[in-house]
Amino acid sequence: MTSHFLSRRAALLLFAFVVVAWGLNWVVTKALVQSVSPLWSVAIRSGIATVTLFVVLLLRGQLIVPRRGGVPVIVAVAVLHMGAFSVLVGFGLQSVAVGRSIVLGYTTPLWVAPAAWLLLREPTTPQRLVGIALGMAGIAWMFNPLAFDWHDRRALLGNGLLLLAALCWAANIVYVRSHRWVSTPFQLVFWQALLATLLLGAIAWLQDGPPSGIVWTRELAGLFLFAGIVGTALAHWAMVLINRSLPATVTSLGLLATPVMGVAASALLLGESVSLSLLLAMAMILCGIALGTMSSGRMTEARTGVADVVRT
Repeated sequence: MTSHFLSRRAALLLFAFVVVAWGLNWVVTKALVQSVSPLWSVAIRSGIATVTLFVVLLLRGQLIVPRRGGVPVIVAVAVLHMGAFSVLVGFGLQSVAVGRSIVLGYTTPLWVAPAAWLLLREPTTPQRLVGIALGMAGIAWMFNPLAFDWHDRRALLGNGLLLLAALCWAANIVYVRSHRWVSTPFQLVFWQALLATLLLGAIAWLQDGPPSGIVWTRELAGLFLFAGIVGTALAHWAMVLINRSLPATVTSLGLLATPVMGVAASALLLGESVSLSLLLAMAMILCGIALGTMSSGRMTEARTGVADVVRT
């Protein structure tokens, strides 16, 4: 991890870049899975990010051979977050609007809190319980039986996959919290991306065959480059600098602007309607996450996963 600290102004500007990049990345992913299968879409994006991270780490002199103690976390992040989460989101986005998808994806911290209490014995304060309850109420509001089309099997499956993706991300965060680090997270991210790329590429080849059927255009190539370079590799590198330069409270709460950015981008770029019901559910979930990640007026050190490698 870099030893340099940014000025507050520079860190906030870089933070704004990350929020925009990750918010737009949901819209880009939606466009990609309309043209390329979700498996190949994620595999190609992961491959681009892997190459970019290799170059960044090499130029910064931080490319290392992982030590034995770092292998478990490499496997966990590659399989649960970079692999399962990304694939499930890709499939979910095929039948669910971006706005709804990103709100469901950002329910992850709500699942982290009870899991950390059960498995890691992390304390649960009354304020955190209120936050979890508020977030769950937001999810229940989104699945209002009177408003949801329960006869649309594709929508049911898509929503279910997105919630499952959030659970995979939460499982990854809980494991990462318990891991004893022998290298910095940024030094291992290339190896995580490389393993994820190899796994995703193999699964995509076995499931969909070679990617020979992809019709390459300038627009499609640009979408992949944005998703791999800007939305994944550079945004993650930027978050390493930001996490070292800003308080955890600022980064954790600030990242809650990402789903807002994603919803706004889906409305502006894709013409998706933003209903009052969705806005209310999003407000309840984000307020619940904010409350659930606060402890005695300060953000917990682990940041309940909101700032733990948050990307799609």
